[in-house]
Amino acid sequence: MEHEAQTAMFTGSLILLAAVVVAVPLFKRLGLGSVLGYLAAGIVIGPSVLGFFREPEAIMKVAELGVVLFLFIIGLELSLSTLWRMRRDIFGLGSVQIVVTGLVLALYPLLLTPYGWKASLVAGLGLALSSTAFVMQLLEERGELRLPHGQKAFAILLMQDLAIVPLLALVALLSPRGGEGGPLWLDALEMAGAVAAVILVGRYLLNPFFQGLARSGAKEVMTAAALLVVIGAATLMTYAGLSMALGAFLAGVMLAESNYRHELEADIEPFRGILLGLFFLSVGMSVDLAVVADQWLALLAALCTLVVLKALVVFAIVRVMGNDHDTSVRTSLMLAQGGEFGFVLYSTAVAAGVMEQRHATVLIALVTLSMATTPFLVRLGPRFLCDRDRPEREEDFSDADGEVLVIGFGRFGQLLVQVLLAGNVPLTILDSDPDRIEEAGRFGAKIFYGDGTRLDVLRAAGIAEARLVVVCTRLAEKSLRIVETVQEQYPDKPIFARAYDRRHALALMEKEVAGHVRDTAESAFRLGRDVLMGLGAEAEDAGAVEDEVRRRDAARLEDQRLGGILAGRDKYLVRPEPLYPRRGGGKAEEERIDAGEEG
Repeated sequence: MEHEAQTAMFTGSLILLAAVVVAVPLFKRLGLGSVLGYLAAGIVIGPSVLGFFREPEAIMKVAELGVVLFLFIIGLELSLSTLWRMRRDIFGLGSVQIVVTGLVLALYPLLLTPYGWKASLVAGLGLALSSTAFVMQLLEERGELRLPHGQKAFAILLMQDLAIVPLLALVALLSPRGGEGGPLWLDALEMAGAVAAVILVGRYLLNPFFQGLARSGAKEVMTAAALLVVIGAATLMTYAGLSMALGAFLAGVMLAESNYRHELEADIEPFRGILLGLFFLSVGMSVDLAVVADQWLALLAALCTLVVLKALVVFAIVRVMGNDHDTSVRTSLMLAQGGEFGFVLYSTAVAAGVMEQRHATVLIALVTLSMATTPFLVRLGPRFLCDRDRPEREEDFSDADGEVLVIGFGRFGQLLVQVLLAGNVPLTILDSDPDRIEEAGRFGAKIFYGDGTRLDVLRAAGIAEARLVVVCTRLAEKSLRIVETVQEQYPDKPIFARAYDRRHALALMEKEVAGHVRDTAESAFRLGRDVLMGLGAEAEDAGAVEDEVRRRDAARLEDQRLGGILAGRDKYLVRPEPLYPRRGGGKAEEERIDAGEEG
């Protein structure tokens, strides 16, 4: 019996992995994104088609850890000061979106179905919630998380995660059986205590904790500790009645300014990727094709109504709250689907007697189908933008014959181009910002409009004839996609790239580009040399220190490439003898300092 269970477990794992390996690359190659690939694979291997897995709910409970880890990594990218700056969007924009969208969507089941006002209200509020996992994954894949619409979408999603608690309390109040459990003030106190505990532990204990573990030198212990922190914070929130994702997010925020942030992110990333993919698979498995086939007309009408109404309402709210047209359009299309918290809300409503099971089944199918529409809606976004006519224009690449193809013409690319033009190098310059292109005529080189991540654009821009490619885009995700595309199709083409930060530089080194430079590093080294000279150091001595720091930095980067982000710490700090007389040596010494003399 035990052997059969073990065999079944390994067989199930094999099927899951095979489905992912086949479906996800196929859908990405078709330009549909990895999320739809996971969904499609889940539908095929789920109970509705091949029937390899009969209980997708069990898989989803494990896979929800992927969403938790994802929110932890998002938290690592933020800080308390960043959240404070976003407070208007989180609590203002997010709250208004939930209430207004929920009430508008509640009208559909109230007027056209026999749900009743209580069930209709719960249905509308549940559909007002969007999918954190889907939207954040799409924003990350497209490199748009830090763009204005990415920030607005994130703020609204964060408020939606917080709102699941009062929504569950509302279900209890609407229940004909009456609310169960303790008084509301006690529940609120428990929630506040759990949040405070996570914040205090993260603020005062986690840094010393990881510092002690790092000194042990056991990398696997650091990974285990990272998982312990995430799962511990998520579990504490669950006991307090809050969402696991909120606990993980808070833990990440508390570690956002930690010295171990990048190491934790690197340790968590493999688990996050696998489990988040498993979550999308389980969502696909939960699609009941029998229900879809039986009520396809009603579901189609409800799906169109949900997507259109939600997109219009979100657009209006974001626009009214002072955002431009394009940001409002992109945000509304990102959030036009239902979310995974709807599954929880509807299941709770059925258990509380607020909603019938058949209604909940239809709503869950509707939410799942709406998730599948998101990648298509996002791709439609450019058609509704104010500057649609300019980006959609057909660029004429007939005179694109430069020896060097430069991709990205921002502040970094513009300075680089000046050097190349001064060296009489024929250039082809590619950028996806039409306003920037219109302002660039003074550089004496043709600036072409185009997306450097698209192979057809690169070919049209003459990449085959170019001697080398220079990637100057700021976003690391986009830069790496360009590098991957060029290396796959033109493996012998040298690539030089701008690195946004140290982690980006390591990723470029892993891809073995011909050369890279960290834009902030070079300016910091040069400024450091100038500061030393401003303090009284001789130019030759200051230059020697700069060269030594560069040498140590390059050696540390190589150590990190071979041994991970924590490697090479012995090369990080440089403490040479002072090159200039320090203050505190009396009036005569101060006079020598003021005169720029070496002591």
